[in-house]
Amino acid sequence: MKSLLDNARTFPVKVAERRQEFRDLAAGQAPQALFITCSDSRVIPSLITGARPGELFELRTAGNIVPRYDADRPSGETATIEYALRVLGVRDIIVCGHSHCGAVGALVRGEDLSAVPAVRGWLERAVPEPPDTDDLAEAVRRHAVAQLGTLGQYPAVRDLRAKGRLSLHAWYYEVDTGAVSAHLPDSDGEFAPL
Repeated sequence: MKSLLDNARTFPVKVAERRQEFRDLAAGQAPQALFITCSDSRVIPSLITGARPGELFELRTAGNIVPRYDADRPSGETATIEYALRVLGVRDIIVCGHSHCGAVGALVRGEDLSAVPAVRGWLERAVPEPPDTDDLAEAVRRHAVAQLGTLGQYPAVRDLRAKGRLSLHAWYYEVDTGAVSAHLPDSDGEFAPL
């Protein structure tokens, strides 16, 4: 924790060195994409994409899960997606799964999650059917693509896609190599290196 505190204390000096950039950020944001990924601390969207401050709007959830849209029971996730599209005008959404994913791994292995009931409930509601593969990488890739299907149920997503103003992407990030692959939309679940 000490290194985190030390950096936070000296951060204003770094901001002062890039004063105009941060003044521009204070005036508003115009991110290029909404990046939906896992809460896993090893997955760092700006590091993976090289994005600078203000270029990515991020949504991080356990297992990079996009919850089903329910106007009667809005969640922070649905609010984030709606805000990105309707207010910020984001034109691309990336759902990025990753190697060594604990959430999808628990599903693949059929782990007992009784000690973490909130995690169990989150996964049961979002992924009612366990993956039909023992290959974790394949399960994570399928899971990322499935989240695109869930996104397609959001009114803002449907509306913007119908107008040709929104693209959806599924990515797979390998923690140990840094390799990123993308789903080929017209394929049967295939991914190819970016």
